[in-house]
Amino acid sequence: MAKAVYPGSFDPITLGHLDVIRRAARATDELIIGILRNTKKEPLFSLEERKSMIEDCVKDIDNVTVKVFDGMTVDFARENDANIIVRGLRAVSDFEYEMQMAQTNHTIDPQVDTIFFTTSLEYAFLSSTIVKEVGYYGKDVSHYVPEPVVRKLREKFSDGILK
Repeated sequence: MAKAVYPGSFDPITLGHLDVIRRAARATDELIIGILRNTKKEPLFSLEERKSMIEDCVKDIDNVTVKVFDGMTVDFARENDANIIVRGLRAVSDFEYEMQMAQTNHTIDPQVDTIFFTTSLEYAFLSSTIVKEVGYYGKDVSHYVPEPVVRKLREKFSDGILK
């Protein structure tokens, strides 16, 4: 049985993330989306908000669950009996960092492998940071994020910046 974790901050989840989630869910028996509690970043959305948005976005995918975690991804994988870590690659610039992380995780636990999914071309430029920037200035983000996220961004920027 192939059980995988897909870690990230997902602040917020984008259509690029969903592209990777759908493809990884087809390739595995079970996929756990792990929302990393990262104390080094100041997120726009709380952990609870991110978890709720992601659950709303993946409710139609039977083999996907969402959890919050602290610490190393390889430990999160082990705690959930997963032997695969899923990572998305948007561009060559992502590859070097992701390769280092995959190799580090594999030295910590040789039973855990990393599988990379290249993001579909239409999402190759997309990041949560770009979505927040575009949304902050009141531009349409519906081409970048699912509808539940569009609504939440409108709530966050309800001072009139996001229309």
